[in-house]
Amino acid sequence: MSLAHALLTSLLEQPSSGYELARRFDKSIGHFWQATHQQIYRELGRMEKAGWIRSDANPDAGRTRKRSYSVLPTGRDELMRWAAEASPLPELRDEFMVRLRADAVTGPLGLLPELDRRRALHADKLRAYRAIEARDFPAEVEPTRQRRIHHLILKAGIQYEQGWIAWYDEAIGVLGE
Repeated sequence: MSLAHALLTSLLEQPSSGYELARRFDKSIGHFWQATHQQIYRELGRMEKAGWIRSDANPDAGRTRKRSYSVLPTGRDELMRWAAEASPLPELRDEFMVRLRADAVTGPLGLLPELDRRRALHADKLRAYRAIEARDFPAEVEPTRQRRIHHLILKAGIQYEQGWIAWYDEAIGVLGE
């Protein structure tokens, strides 16, 4: 996936200034695809050059250079083309797994504190996702297709964190023997 496709998706949800887009990105897509604000602004420039989006001076911007971005038909076409492609499964590339292999070969390397730390980070992320779920997806609200899909994406994050927490619990048990 490219940052451009994530930005096209976000701009189709709501045309925005670069600043608003970066803030929304941090709170939604940013949980699954990280980008700095500088990367976002740089990509917006490339997308505008490619004819996928346009920017207009924001009427309430005063003397600032604040611009509002929106998706052009060619940008929508690009997003549709990209969405139809098969996407590869992400590969697990975690240097900590190599450290565990080293522990298996050499004997205890004192990795329990790192296992505890990493488990705690996943638990923190899970709590954050659960808070978003409670705030954004109350049971009493009749879900639209869009809201159900957004909730489905969040559930993937929740299950991802739950899986890592279970794995860390097992790893802590094995290394603690």
